[in-house]
Amino acid sequence: MYRFLWRKLPGGTALRLAVVLLLTGAAVAGLWYAVFPWLASRVPLG
Repeated sequence: MYRFLWRKLPGGTALRLAVVLLLTGAAVAGLWYAVFPWLASRVPLG
């Protein structure tokens, strides 16, 4: 699966790596600032 996605990305290796890092960072930021706070208010902890 990852090989398929890697081949579908545009550009050379450096550009592909930059795109992967950018998308991963965006996904982590989305989880950190939107999903986790929303989830924390709905899951009883402690």
